[in-house]
Order: sequence, then structure tokens, then C-alpha cells
Amino acid sequence: MGLWHDETEGLVILPDGRRVRGRGLRNGPPATDELPDFGLYLIGKPYADARWISRWVRWPDFRLPHDRSDAIDAILEAHDRAATHRVELACDGGIGRTGTAIALLARLSGVPAVDAVAWTRSHYRAGAVETPWQRRFVATVQLPRGA
Repeated sequence: MGLWHDETEGLVILPDGRRVRGRGLRNGPPATDELPDFGLYLIGKPYADARWISRWVRWPDFRLPHDRSDAIDAILEAHDRAATHRVELACDGGIGRTGTAIALLARLSGVPAVDAVAWTRSHYRAGAVETPWQRRFVATVQLPRGA
């Protein structure tokens, strides 16, 4: 239990100070020995790593989550856990779905909805939040707290 180190690959420091790691599953585990305490996996098939607590959201590549309320609930859980634990968000490539989730975490941390995609591209990956419908989702989905 703890927080991510400053050198953590894929580290995103949210405006409220919470730290999360974004990554692509197809790249394999990071080279460091730093494991997450909680993982949120945004992919089409169930995924769990038995070494830590995880949650799976059914979210096909280049699309939106099948169950939006489940996805929002999972992102809220990730945000809450990131206050005191190492939280990892991942999809196959670590760009579209992971970027979309990070943009929603940014909104929960105070970034206005209209700025969340640009903030994510600046602080995580330049190509994050890949599709027009992912960008629209970030801008318009109702969150119970945040911007």
C-alpha cells in the first residue's frame, strides 16, 4: 500500500494530487517491481490479476462501455482508492479507453469537462481519448461530483 513514485512509467498526477498509472496491457507489465494495489481494466473480456484487487469494465476497443453506470461507478472507485493506494488503469493499448477514464478522473479532480481531453493529452499521452464518441462521452457524461 502506498502511492506511485515520481518515476513510475505512465504516471498521471491529477489536479487534486491523486496519482494513477495508465498503461497498455499488450505491452506487458512495467519493468519496475512497483505493483498496483487496485487495477481498473477497460477491455472487452474479463481480466483480473490475482496479485492485487481489480475490477473489469466491459469496454470494447474504440467504443464506449457497455454499461455506462458501471463504468462511472468503477472510475469513482478508482478515484477514491487513488487517495491512498496505487491505482492502475489499463486497456489493450493504453490510449483510447484508458485515456477516456483518465479524462473522467481529471473531471472528478476539478478539470472542467470542456478541458478534460486536452488536459489528459497534455498530462498522459498526446493521442489519448481516440474517438469522437469517447471525446463526447468525456464532455457530456454526468458525474455525481467534480467538474
